[in-house]
Amino acid sequence: MAVQTVATSSETTVDLGPAAALSCRECGHRVPLGPVFACEECFGPLEIAYDFSAYDTEELRRRIEAGPANIWRYAPLLPVPADVAGKPNLNPGWTELVKADNLARELGVTGGLYVKDDSGNPTHSFKDRVVAQALEAARAFGFTTLSCSSTGNLAGAVGAAAARAGFRSCVFIPHDLEQGKVVMAAVYGGELVGIEGNYDDVNRFCSELIGDPAGEGWGFVNVNLRPYYAEGSKTLAYEICEQLGWRLPDQIVVPIASGSQLTKIDKGLQELIRLGLVEDRPYKIFGAQAEGCSPVSTAFKAGHDVVRPQKPDTIAKSLAIGNPADGPYVLDVARRTGGAVEDVTDEQIVDAIKLLARTEGIFAETAGGVTVGVTRKLLEAGVLDPAKTTVVLNTGDGLKTLDAVAGTGVTATIRPTLDSFREAGLA
Repeated sequence: MAVQTVATSSETTVDLGPAAALSCRECGHRVPLGPVFACEECFGPLEIAYDFSAYDTEELRRRIEAGPANIWRYAPLLPVPADVAGKPNLNPGWTELVKADNLARELGVTGGLYVKDDSGNPTHSFKDRVVAQALEAARAFGFTTLSCSSTGNLAGAVGAAAARAGFRSCVFIPHDLEQGKVVMAAVYGGELVGIEGNYDDVNRFCSELIGDPAGEGWGFVNVNLRPYYAEGSKTLAYEICEQLGWRLPDQIVVPIASGSQLTKIDKGLQELIRLGLVEDRPYKIFGAQAEGCSPVSTAFKAGHDVVRPQKPDTIAKSLAIGNPADGPYVLDVARRTGGAVEDVTDEQIVDAIKLLARTEGIFAETAGGVTVGVTRKLLEAGVLDPAKTTVVLNTGDGLKTLDAVAGTGVTATIRPTLDSFREAGLA
């Protein structure tokens, strides 16, 4: 996938750094930067087109390395103004890339296994990255309310970012989310609205609200601000490569909800290649889903290009999007790079959460259990190469999904005596 560039500054209507226009992913039609997400010619999805033509590779590398320890070190590659680091924002990113040697031994990986642990972000999920991007677009377009449809993590990220930036927030979630995510979204003081139904019902409602006078002045981060929001996922690719010494990973395993994270990681890798910041060599991207919501995995295994919607039924609620907007593009990326899309059962998710915690001291939420579980399944099937450098994403903190491991508890209850300690077999 080539990096999109445009040369005519007349297409740019606001200052969002190197972002020059919006370009349709299907037909290539371009429109000026604005709060729109669908092409007026073919109804395809719009994404950011950049002008990187003035960049010198080594100067750009030095500028990045001298930047802040957050996503704004990559401001020259993102749709944000040059002074973004000085604005009130949560400043997420630059999370740890953990060399997971214990997990590697358990799984039989010899080529180097890493966990990109995004639970270290301000609200403990990768969603802080994408919301930070959307917030800057909301400022540029004069919105006063920040909103979203969410499976949980995004609601908390929007609430926190809006509080920091002085925006009103009103976010919409399915009515049956994990309590930990509900509390975390509500604590920031914005309005949290439960919708009777699943995430796809919530998303449809938000699309209707955008077109209604009641939604005037509202920036929905994953709807009318989606082209900007989605670019935040590129920073995962940037960080992984920089943390590997400006080197592409051989294999990367990414969870799939809408599919946007996976496709934008691929876009970020391609941009680094085109800019000369990493050596151009093959890499493979693998998608991970829960069996109870696996429309993309099902299509991949069947050899289909169309992703048929499913009704979600899984403990991995942050991935429970039955009609993923970027599903067909995930299929394209997996097939182009030689990767695959796989799924695991709820039981395998729980086992993988415990495996990662036991081996590396990382308590992942259910989405992290999905990626680790899929990694193990693909290794056992001979699809992932154990001799290659592999990066697995953990996108959130296990404290948000305690229900998934609710059966885990104390080893023993004893009297406060040494005899009782010995009688319990703990000595």
